[in-house]
Amino acid sequence: MASLEKLEELRSLYSQKKDSIKTQLDEFKHVHDKGDDRRIFEELSFCILTSAVGPKVGAKSLEAIRDVLLEGSEEELEERLKGVHKYPEKAYYIAHTRNYLRDTFSMKIKDLIRSFDDPIKKREFFALNKDIKGLGLTQASHFLRNIGIKGYAILDRNVVSSLYDLGVLDSPKPPATKKKYLEAEEKMKGFAQRDRH
Repeated sequence: MASLEKLEELRSLYSQKKDSIKTQLDEFKHVHDKGDDRRIFEELSFCILTSAVGPKVGAKSLEAIRDVLLEGSEEELEERLKGVHKYPEKAYYIAHTRNYLRDTFSMKIKDLIRSFDDPIKKREFFALNKDIKGLGLTQASHFLRNIGIKGYAILDRNVVSSLYDLGVLDSPKPPATKKKYLEAEEKMKGFAQRDRH
């Protein structure tokens, strides 16, 4: 069972941050409702760049390539990322993903996302597609959340560690397989539902 002390700490933190969380979620919803395909691709690129280095580096890296994101060559993207990102070779992930989305879907990413009725298949398209580089289930969940699509758990190291401390998960290590990810996500959702009452 979740430690009562940790649970109270979590509730207290949530109370303090509730308004800023709502503001951020409203911003994500705005991206979904008003953002164009370029804006959606920026968010996808941000999530590719954030993996393994965190959001601050991801944001700085995106800023370094934003103006050439859709037109720049892989080499140009990589040159811009040098000295900003620990792995400037992530330029390959972005260029490959961009070219795939352009060649296969005419870069109509919003239409593509809306074409999936099943939320699991929607996430899997981004997480498990060999032509979408640099995203797993965690970062695909992050991407969909950042464009205003709800219902996905972002099970990064910090979240998993906290859920373990709260007694929700059996291991402090992020889930290594799709099956384990989905199981952990269901446990997190169950915990969130229980704690609402």
